[in-house]
Amino acid sequence: MGGVESTGRARVVLVSRAGCHLCDEGREVVRRVAEATGTAWAEVDVDADPEAVRRWSDRVPVVLVDGVERDFGRLDAGRLTDALAGRRWWRRRR
Repeated sequence: MGGVESTGRARVVLVSRAGCHLCDEGREVVRRVAEATGTAWAEVDVDADPEAVRRWSDRVPVVLVDGVERDFGRLDAGRLTDALAGRRWWRRRR
């Protein structure tokens, strides 16, 4: 996806689409976590590239951290924070 590869220095990429309420909610999660951690982020439109549509269309919003998919659907601030810290969310202690 041209947009994902060309996001510059953004560690976090939100793959979303217009008119998606989960994407709107996910954007706020990403914005809050990125602001709290001082992390650069970017947003790309899944519908702008056929390869992105094939890969992620049914799962938006999708969050990539350092190019690796870390979350999709209803995004979670704790999982994103853990991913930024290098922790795997399924191993997080409660």
